[in-house]
Amino acid sequence: MPALTAREVYQQLRDAAQGIRNFKRLDEHCASNPVQVDIDGWRLTLDVDAGHLRHCLHGQSPDGREYAFDNGQRFGTDPVSLLSTWELAQIERLLA
Repeated sequence: MPALTAREVYQQLRDAAQGIRNFKRLDEHCASNPVQVDIDGWRLTLDVDAGHLRHCLHGQSPDGREYAFDNGQRFGTDPVSLLSTWELAQIERLLA
């Protein structure tokens, strides 16, 4: 089974930011540390620091395919880096 691409994970975040998909936080609310979220069956682990979304550390689609963050990746391969400023602000608001 092929791995998820950054663009596929980005699409879920973008749709959640626009209110197209349901966004649910799965853990206790805190401003930092990895945060688990569900976006219509997609499970994402997000790196949040002082309320700011930094990276998507891991993602799993409903069909079981996975995405894993690699610090050595080039720009544009982290779904968070593909978000517009407005989309990023909306996701951070949903995480608050």
